[in-house]
Amino acid sequence: MAKRGSWRTRFGFYLLAIGSACGLGNLWRFPYVVGENGGGAFILLYVFMALAIGAPMLIAELMLGKNTRKSVIVATQQMAQKSNSGFKWAGRFAVILSIVVLSYYAVISGWVLHFMTQFFVSLFSDYESASSKTNLAALMSNGWLQLMLASAHLLITVVVVVKGVQEGLERWISYMMPLFAALVMVLLIKSFSLPSTPEVVRFLFYPDFSKLTWSSLNHALGHVFFTLSLGFGTMVTYGSYMRDEDHVPTAGFRVALVDSAISLIAVMMIFPVAFQASNVPLTDPALMFEVLPRYLLGIHGGALFGLAFFVCLYLAALNASIGLLEVVVSNFVDTQKNIGRGRATWYSGLVALVLTIFPALSSSVFKTVRFGGRSLIEGLDSLLINWLLPLIALAILVAFYKGTSEKEKETSFIDKEKFVSYSMYPHWIFVLKWAAPAVIALGFIMQVISLFW
Repeated sequence: MAKRGSWRTRFGFYLLAIGSACGLGNLWRFPYVVGENGGGAFILLYVFMALAIGAPMLIAELMLGKNTRKSVIVATQQMAQKSNSGFKWAGRFAVILSIVVLSYYAVISGWVLHFMTQFFVSLFSDYESASSKTNLAALMSNGWLQLMLASAHLLITVVVVVKGVQEGLERWISYMMPLFAALVMVLLIKSFSLPSTPEVVRFLFYPDFSKLTWSSLNHALGHVFFTLSLGFGTMVTYGSYMRDEDHVPTAGFRVALVDSAISLIAVMMIFPVAFQASNVPLTDPALMFEVLPRYLLGIHGGALFGLAFFVCLYLAALNASIGLLEVVVSNFVDTQKNIGRGRATWYSGLVALVLTIFPALSSSVFKTVRFGGRSLIEGLDSLLINWLLPLIALAILVAFYKGTSEKEKETSFIDKEKFVSYSMYPHWIFVLKWAAPAVIALGFIMQVISLFW
């Protein structure tokens, strides 16, 4: 049996875990979710949930992977057998969720790829020509072009993942993350120089709790799980590659902290441009692709700014796609011993490509298919992230808690050289046993009420 891959360095793990978390979820999804839920009050709710609920659950998923040295399907099955509980299905649902999310994520990543290439071309063409090519309506009406772009994105993702943990994932992320960080800082400075900045700061950091809705709690939880890659099995997989000497709680808390910071940086980077372009906050998933390109092409130096923006967005999209595909491939290899990593990666990529057909054609061939007034992509995003993801994340948490003995949890959590780990351990146990299940259940109940209220 082939030896399981592992991270070459602890820094490599941090880069990939943060890179997976800092995907389109932070740069594309979070700004419009904040806009939908009223701004500052929702940001406070999100940050609190990320640190109070997300970080402890992230530690649990990493610990599950590290302790079992298996991906989420086999790991949850082992936990279910130990505790004689019925949560062995959680791992399979996590993998199914990963590949379905990857399928529509690839379409949105294809949009980013399209605008990135068009902004590059616009550096060498006039405004009228560039404006016509960066028209979202023209792209949305051409489903086959969307499918081709999504296919190109999936191919790039497969090429990275097929090379394995150290030569593929870790090497790619070590090159990409410094570039991503530099682009984010340049774009943030540029965004804060726009006249709309004071209005944006008021919207984002002066909370108005009256703007929160019945579904805001579940939207915050869903986004916490989405950006931290909880419930997908990603962090279980990454945990299985951790080295024996790595301290899981330290790693988990740092990833959650950096992810929360990048979420805030993302809204501060994107909202000034959106306000300047349309005078309204982002409340629609397509608005970024509709308003921003047109505005950027109309300002001095906008083509270069737009190119940098969409390069940054595409790197984020690629990071998260790599994490989602790695979940599927790792579980494929763990459950099908006669299939190597290379074949497993290409098979998984092919399945994702077939599933991509439906969201890619959702605005053309399947444009009559609606979910409560939402398009197929919007409906999938709402169903999977706001409804199914919290339930699957909770199931994985329960499987871990019931299947891991108190001694195993204590030994894995407490580092004798870090006194703070002794004081934090009972708080972590309280969150896993009581707080996280109660908050997830409350969010789910409130979201059900919002359907009828």
